[in-house]
Amino acid sequence: MFTSAALCDAHERTHRSLRKLIAHCGGLEPEALAREFPGFGYPTVPLQLHHGIAAERYWVGVLQGKMLVDHDAEDYSTIAALEAFREMIRAATEGYLAGASSEELNTPRTMVTWRQAEQVLMPAHVILRTMTHHYQHQGQIVAMCRLLGKPIAGTDFPIL
Repeated sequence: MFTSAALCDAHERTHRSLRKLIAHCGGLEPEALAREFPGFGYPTVPLQLHHGIAAERYWVGVLQGKMLVDHDAEDYSTIAALEAFREMIRAATEGYLAGASSEELNTPRTMVTWRQAEQVLMPAHVILRTMTHHYQHQGQIVAMCRLLGKPIAGTDFPIL
């Protein structure tokens, strides 16, 4: 059984890692941020960051019965804007978790997802999915940073 406190802790650690990566990307030159890398679904560092944060917003919205897809990546093209977006979404997820009971988190229920598809999902798994998704894209951003000559270490799940 998942608890709100345990999910909040894991979520905070995920965002601590993401915050570190965003700060690192703040040291990239504008040309580097705009550089497109073939073979990545989202070809630039800002688009990778935006996608991960927007996906968390989307999934927490699904948990709340909202379809939050009305965001434009161009509005978050700077590192400062992406960090502000990350913080806003972190706080929204934390707010959801703070108000969610163990029963709410652990009971599968029908939810409406993209294109009005109905799926039976367990809220705790949805929250965990947002975290694993962040790490997937963090790995891609780390690879991009390495290709740009600005490697970073230590963006995995902080255990301390």
